[in-house]
Amino acid sequence: MQFSEGQTVVYPHHGPATITSIFSRTVKGNEIEYLKLEVHDTKLSVSVPVASADQVGIRAVLGEDEMKALFDVLRAPTVDEEDKWSRRMKDNQEKIKVGDILTIASVVRDLTRRNEEKGLSLAERDLLRHAQGPLVTEIALSLGIEHDEAEAALHNALSPDSATTPSEPSKATDSGTAAA
Repeated sequence: MQFSEGQTVVYPHHGPATITSIFSRTVKGNEIEYLKLEVHDTKLSVSVPVASADQVGIRAVLGEDEMKALFDVLRAPTVDEEDKWSRRMKDNQEKIKVGDILTIASVVRDLTRRNEEKGLSLAERDLLRHAQGPLVTEIALSLGIEHDEAEAALHNALSPDSATTPSEPSKATDSGTAAA
C-alpha cells in the first residue's frame, strides 16, 4: 500500500488515524522509514515502520465493494455459536482481537441477534458496545456521513427485515472513490 501525508488509514487496534508525516530514522546503522499516525478518537501519536505496516494491519478505509461486503456480513444468517456464555465470550473476544472489520461485523451481528432473542450477560453487552465502535466509525468514514447516521445505518442493516440499507448504495457510490 502506498502512503501519503494527510491520508486516513485504519490501525486495527486504535481505529482510524491520519498520517501526519513520513520520516526516516537510523536504527542500528539502518535507515528505516516510518509513518507518524495521529489516532482520531484519542489523539494518540503512533510511529510505525512502513515495512511493518501490512504486518501490523494498517489499511485504507473501506471502499465501495468492501462496504457492500460489510453490510452483507451484517445481514447474513447467524453462525452457530456456543451456548455457554463464558466460552462464547472468549471466542468473540478472540475474534475482535484479530482486528478484521468483517470478523468484528459478524460478532456484532451475532451478539445483536442473541440479545434480541435471549438477552446477553453484562460482559457480553459491554463487548457488543465495544465492537460496534469500529464499525460505526468505518461506516461513517467510508460513506462520508456523520456518526449518528452511521449508527442508524448499522442498526438498519442489523434489523431482521433489512434486505438493503436505503442510504448505503447511493452514499457508497458518491463517496466510495474518494475514501479509497
